[in-house]
Amino acid sequence: MLFALLCKDKPGHLNVRMETRPTHLDYLNGLNAEGTLKIAGPFLDDDGKACGSLIVVEAESKEAARALADADPYAKAGLFESVEVQTFNWVFNKPEA
Repeated sequence: MLFALLCKDKPGHLNVRMETRPTHLDYLNGLNAEGTLKIAGPFLDDDGKACGSLIVVEAESKEAARALADADPYAKAGLFESVEVQTFNWVFNKPEA
């Protein structure tokens, strides 16, 4: 099953995002290598600065997807104000398996 991780940054924490970015990217690259990561990228505020993340992962359950979100270095660094885990149905423009 696919799950969307909707992550909202805490206000004033752009420095935490930037300092933690290399380990966050390493984490996502690891998920990608194992086929778990489907798509990821930051949300941008009106000034074009990152203010959250959208990550879509494949997992066996919502709990497993939540565990992936909790293991993200951004989450461990306290960047996120909230993380919502939603089941996702990729209908349009899905790449061929």
